[in-house]
Amino acid sequence: MRRSRFQQGSLRLVERAGSRKAWEYRWYEAQPDGTRRRRNLVLGTLEQYPNETAAQKAVVALRVDINVESPRTSLAPISVQMLVDHYRQKELGEDSNKTYATCRTYEGYFRKWILPRWGEYRVKDVRAVVVEEWLRSLKLSNGSKAKMRNIMHAVFNHAIRWEWHDKNPITHVRQSAKRARIPLVLTIEETAALLDLLREPARTAVFLDVLTGLRVGELLALKWSDIDFEKLQISVTRSIVMQHLGECKTEASRKPVPLDPRLAESLYNWRRASPYPCSEDWVFASPHSNGKLPYWPGAFYRAHILPAAKKMGIEGIGWHTFRRTYATFLKANGEDVKTVQELLRHANSLVTMNLYAQAITQNKRDAQSRIVTMVLDDNRLRKAQPSEGTFPYRTITDLQISGRDLQVAQSIGVPDGI
Repeated sequence: MRRSRFQQGSLRLVERAGSRKAWEYRWYEAQPDGTRRRRNLVLGTLEQYPNETAAQKAVVALRVDINVESPRTSLAPISVQMLVDHYRQKELGEDSNKTYATCRTYEGYFRKWILPRWGEYRVKDVRAVVVEEWLRSLKLSNGSKAKMRNIMHAVFNHAIRWEWHDKNPITHVRQSAKRARIPLVLTIEETAALLDLLREPARTAVFLDVLTGLRVGELLALKWSDIDFEKLQISVTRSIVMQHLGECKTEASRKPVPLDPRLAESLYNWRRASPYPCSEDWVFASPHSNGKLPYWPGAFYRAHILPAAKKMGIEGIGWHTFRRTYATFLKANGEDVKTVQELLRHANSLVTMNLYAQAITQNKRDAQSRIVTMVLDDNRLRKAQPSEGTFPYRTITDLQISGRDLQVAQSIGVPDGI
């Protein structure tokens, strides 16, 4: 039986069509019958890789891949850069099951943060405590740090799967995803006021978004053929990110969305006014592309939503504000968790209640009052209730400002002059 050997392969410049030079990588591939066959792959043009050093860096991940059957001891030490390149090829390539938005997010974190800091490290030299201290030093939100930690965890799991490492050091990296501030949720009054300030098509877009909870990529990827005015439902079949069409985020995201008749009427009126009303036209087609593409979410936001929000004195508004607002309205209306989850098309109800739905202040107050009423209605506790008139004051200015009265008021936190 022939023993597997570690292959370096060979790299050379070849002439391509149009007299353009390109880098070609050659190696031997084992066949099912045990024989070996020479293979070759064009890496890219001389413009893409101006020298052999640049081309060698591009071939690192491929070299590791073709030696998958070689003994692990024959492999040169694997760097984080090599690991990430291999992960890109296997997990973020054309055959990846990840969405376009996810791939872009991963690439952004690799390019800007992970590789500049860890690229030259050998995989076996990465330590959990050092990664944790590095994350703590970054001036980023907890959510971004947690995302980076999770991406690194996925990459090191990839190393374990390919037997380049026997453990995942990122497992022991502690990083909270706790928000520094509570995301904005609009009230009913603020929602109505915002809609009054918006012009078409932004008004219908926001109206639809805040009453269906569609993600912005799903909202802008709608075509008129997706709107069923007879069955009163919306088919969510695609999403668009950076004008790149792809599938929805999850299987749950592809469930149909109910359409209230009044909301359907608003959409129908916009269709009549839209210059692009055909079945295969985008619901929010951009005139700048002659209707071939929908609006960019940023263009909609900067031109319409942000000016209206500033006029109202609202800060921190974004497209996801409308989805959170919808979730909060549903919860405030007493809808059960499963219904809210289904309407938001979440795969997990914990995401629905922990990250999206927020209790409205008055609802919190009413809930507390119901508990107080329940407790004080117990006969055993009535004698413990303070007698009427014991504390009739609401502010310090209502008190006779003298001696002990003022001290008592301040000690229980009665606000001054309200």
